[in-house]
Amino acid sequence: MKLFRRVLRWLFILGGFTVGLITTIAALFAQRLIRPPRQSLWSTPADLNMPHEAITFPATDGVRLSGWFIPPPADSTRHGATLILIHGWGWNRLGEAATDALANLTAASPVDFLRLAYSLHKDGFGLLLYDSRNHGESGSRSPMTFGETEAQDLLGAIAYLQGRPEVAANRIGVMGFSAGANTVLYTLPQTEQIQAAVAVQPTTPTHFANRFAAHLFGPLGKAILPLTELIYRQAGGRPFKAYRVATAAAQAGKTPVLYVQGMGDPWGSPADVQQMAAATPNVSGPLLVESSDRYGGYQFLIDNPAIATAFFEQHLPE
Repeated sequence: MKLFRRVLRWLFILGGFTVGLITTIAALFAQRLIRPPRQSLWSTPADLNMPHEAITFPATDGVRLSGWFIPPPADSTRHGATLILIHGWGWNRLGEAATDALANLTAASPVDFLRLAYSLHKDGFGLLLYDSRNHGESGSRSPMTFGETEAQDLLGAIAYLQGRPEVAANRIGVMGFSAGANTVLYTLPQTEQIQAAVAVQPTTPTHFANRFAAHLFGPLGKAILPLTELIYRQAGGRPFKAYRVATAAAQAGKTPVLYVQGMGDPWGSPADVQQMAAATPNVSGPLLVESSDRYGGYQFLIDNPAIATAFFEQHLPE
């Protein structure tokens, strides 16, 4: 009888520890959705000898955003063609530093937007890089919504560019990575001022959340995810399944969209992106690239900027 009580006591202790662990992890991840940790800027375009201007502008719902405008080179023959780069969840306008605890846990790799911007600038494009709401130096309006509300940031960036004399209003392209790619797809149905778009590894939130939780936590992920979503919804977010990225993509109109997706992505998947591509009226790709993790898909375009240049040359002709 004493042995039974001892075993029962340890089972209760173990059960309590497991519940506490699940609750703690869920709360931490929900907090990253509600108020993503802000990465400080670690470089500027000046470090690569690119002229730039620090700018602020409002999103269409009034959130104040911070960024850089990089004018085209003086000898550019692209006649004002300008590209907007949009970062992913938890990043900033420079990309991903991959230095915090979650980056170590997930084996994240750095994503260098400045290197990509340098290549595109050398190819004659003007550029706008900005911090999305709740990220970097921009204003707050939580929670993060997987690109749905963040579309108002991109619409604000487009409106800002309309007032720049260096920019041809009919020659604006956008490139989004991860949640930034979702932002692009949510924005396309709301404007005809984007002439071409590149979406690098967009994800359906339910698909991403399930694969992310399973990859990091195995069987525990099935218990962590519902609690994470519950906390997120209490902070004003919608159910994950209510964010339908493919539905937005289906309303992209005539804008050509190039999709890029890593084959070995453990959080997103080619199947998810292929579904979005199939729904997109004017689609290029998806371009499926070799990768062994989530970050290989991002790195591919940074290592091969000529792919982006060729796409925008075709759809933002001189």
